[in-house]
Amino acid sequence: MKPNQPISRRALLERITQASLSLVAGTATLQPLMAGDGFAQPDQQSVSPFKSDEKKFVPVMITPFDSNSKIDYNHLSMLIDFYLRAGAKGFFANCLSSEMYFLDNQERIDLTRYVVQHAGRKATVVSTGSFGDTLGEKADFAKKIDDTGVRGVILISSHFALANESDAVLMKNFESFLSMTGNIKLGTYECPVPYKRLIAPDVFKSLVSDKRLVYHKDTSEDIKNIETKLALARGTQLEFYNAHTATAAESLQKGAKGMSPISGNFYPEIHSWLCQYANDPSKLADVNWIQAEIARTEAIISKFYPLSSKYFLKKRGLPLELVCRSKVKSIPPEQIAILDKTYDVFLGWCDRLGIKAVNGPQ
Repeated sequence: MKPNQPISRRALLERITQASLSLVAGTATLQPLMAGDGFAQPDQQSVSPFKSDEKKFVPVMITPFDSNSKIDYNHLSMLIDFYLRAGAKGFFANCLSSEMYFLDNQERIDLTRYVVQHAGRKATVVSTGSFGDTLGEKADFAKKIDDTGVRGVILISSHFALANESDAVLMKNFESFLSMTGNIKLGTYECPVPYKRLIAPDVFKSLVSDKRLVYHKDTSEDIKNIETKLALARGTQLEFYNAHTATAAESLQKGAKGMSPISGNFYPEIHSWLCQYANDPSKLADVNWIQAEIARTEAIISKFYPLSSKYFLKKRGLPLELVCRSKVKSIPPEQIAILDKTYDVFLGWCDRLGIKAVNGPQ
């Protein structure tokens, strides 16, 4: 199998969601498809706390849609169970992979609540909560996401300053938002859309000093940047999750709490295995080998994402409709053939590592 020309994760995700830029900070214009008052509230004490010693794979969840492009909650249940059987220890619902810019606010809330309710005692859940045209609207929406029972409300860094605005503006807006949101546990996410704003070390240090900040999803794709943030977070309440497949093992070895890459929507077992064994000297050869393999394969699976992941999971027995709300509507036959070959490659990885691949609903 001849690999495609590698592209960065930033370029990939920006390409996927450019059509969503008009929806960035405001409320989407879609009409609600489902009311949110029919879900049972979770037992807050049942959810595992942050800051255990365990490394965690946390999928950036895709959203199943039915043939009418409505959220398919039956298939969402199957997907959650699949992730759990594959070793997931948490969930990032309502994220870029979830097509969050193509959901309206009520759908974002309903989707989050459903994941919290279904995951129950088995995993922590975080969800993006920084939607709104003003800081006040963002704070109000964050409170609604918090009310679903999540363990952290995630703030997109580029929702708090324009691309041409300074870090001083970013920090001022963060501080204003924090003053409006009481004791809500929060996290940060360097989402590539509306634009990718990496959190500078001085801003990160200030945020981490607030004990409410418990989560960070990093997309810097730069191990030096990751090392700097890990040093600032060391000894604090913050859990650091890396989205970059190519630096997965090294970031885990240097102190990252876990992994949260898009490739987890293709072969979650591999990332669960890596989280478990990245720091095991007896597994070093296998760790280095699988790290090279998943880095090489990233450019292959990234094309036509997130539809490519739905196709891949369908091959694995999940009865997902090949439907996305984003502009990716179909996969060319030649790319289907590449994904089919990659599925066989994945099974070979499992054989070498002694992993039992998880199949569809059980």
